[in-house]
Amino acid sequence: MNLPDPLLAFRDRFPITRRSNYLINNSLGAMPAAARASVQQFLDQWDSRGVRAWGDGWWVLQEQVADRVAEVLGVAKGSVSMHQNIAVAQEMILSCFRFDGRRNKVVYADRNFPSDQYIYEARAAHGARLVRVPAASDGISTDGEQIAAAIDDETLLVAIDHVMFRSSAIVDLEPIVQKAHKHGAFVVLDVFHSAGIVPLELGKLGVHAVVGGALKWLCGGPGNCFLYVHPDVRTKLTPSFTGWAAHKNPFAFSPAGQDYRDDGGRFQTGTPNVPALSSGKEGIATVLEVGLPAIRQKSQRQTQLLVEAAQRAGLAIKSPLAAQKRGGHVALDVPHGYAVCQALSAREIVVDFRPDAGLRVAPHFYNTDAEVLAAVAAIRDVLDSRAYETFLQQQKKPG
Repeated sequence: MNLPDPLLAFRDRFPITRRSNYLINNSLGAMPAAARASVQQFLDQWDSRGVRAWGDGWWVLQEQVADRVAEVLGVAKGSVSMHQNIAVAQEMILSCFRFDGRRNKVVYADRNFPSDQYIYEARAAHGARLVRVPAASDGISTDGEQIAAAIDDETLLVAIDHVMFRSSAIVDLEPIVQKAHKHGAFVVLDVFHSAGIVPLELGKLGVHAVVGGALKWLCGGPGNCFLYVHPDVRTKLTPSFTGWAAHKNPFAFSPAGQDYRDDGGRFQTGTPNVPALSSGKEGIATVLEVGLPAIRQKSQRQTQLLVEAAQRAGLAIKSPLAAQKRGGHVALDVPHGYAVCQALSAREIVVDFRPDAGLRVAPHFYNTDAEVLAAVAAIRDVLDSRAYETFLQQQKKPG
């Protein structure tokens, strides 16, 4: 007998669940209905108050949202800054370092998200020596011990993804952090695929900086990425990528030069993205209301249900089989994956396709077990009926 699922009490807050079997929450979380009202409030303030809206709450909104993100990360309030995307957050932290001495190595994994890699690799033109660690022997994950082995006294930065975007494999961070601390290297952790689905206590873990975003499991939509820097190192860093919002007294408009803040705002840039912050805050608040331990427990159960159903259906799995080693999605390696993805979308079953991963299926706390099983059955049917053939020539589009 199946027990009631208390997290489904939140399902009605996400309208897309009434229209679609929405299982791609590791790419774009479902929009909470409350986000519409929040954006409307922004528009109403702009319309009725004009420039005075900055004093009515627009300016402090970035710090209010950042503090909710800090709760998700398990770190102190005032230690997070908000940014437009991961590239900006990564560029911000990298701007604090120079690569013109003996300590100039950047150690990173070739399973990291490509956008991150592009930014590290661009530093080669400024003297960085790149050490790109290949995938683990299973081909789907990053071996924490292998990353740790590449760290030495010449390592300046270690950049690692917490959860692999292709396979959902969770990286063992402990050996990496220990080795980095031993050799004085700075660890930058990307939690975009874990924040909101895996409970995090990053203050205890000892990483120096964290980048991530609310686009995915936090249901916060585009434009709400973040940077956390540990308090022990924060004021020792001076970003060369900066703006007036990072000034201790930005409204003094001082011509005397930058006077960096001492809190997480030290890493802000210019005028905050108020529309994005307005749309994003509701999803973050809902995830905190549901509770990350409960979300993780359900995610592990549903992804295990997904794995077992896929195995019965004869579908190849490119994710760890053990639930504790997975993030929130399961990658299914099927023939003609992109076309299969489009055939499923035509049936209002929303997953996505990534090269070298396959179909990524990612239930969240508002999804039902029946939806997970229906998706697996539909994949099998699309393959068996060759329904994907209609989409074989379709040009790939973002999504």
